[in-house]
Amino acid sequence: MTDTAVGSPLAGTVISLADVPDPVFSSQMVGAGVAVRPAPATGMIDVHSPVSGRILKLHPHAFVVMTADKRGVLVHVGIDTVKMKGVGFELVAAEKDTVTAGDVVVRYDPAAVAAAGYDDVCPVVLMDSPADSIVTSSVGESVAVGDTLYAL
Repeated sequence: MTDTAVGSPLAGTVISLADVPDPVFSSQMVGAGVAVRPAPATGMIDVHSPVSGRILKLHPHAFVVMTADKRGVLVHVGIDTVKMKGVGFELVAAEKDTVTAGDVVVRYDPAAVAAAGYDDVCPVVLMDSPADSIVTSSVGESVAVGDTLYAL
């Protein structure tokens, strides 16, 4: 089995899941990974698929892409942004679509997230993986869209 690179879904700074202000992510309850603190931007920000595969689940604030070898990668745009009920978010892809790493899946307005009082940090998690099972040297680094966060 070859390693699959998990790319950054947006530009920003990589942070440890332990630093995400949500216990579900910081305790790695849904899986191991990292998060990206988005670079300051005006207007809508495109959120890209970190891997190639099929969109298993799609919500305005989050999506899961299932790779060909059946590993699910969750991208969650913001903390508690589910409470926004889609306001400030735009779906670009559809559930069950096949995507290539780098394809735009959703867009969001960082000003709308901030105005609602939420943090737009973006966890990128390998679903159901054991805590601390992701090894990466990218924490603390600035990344562009598609830069490798970790390998599966």
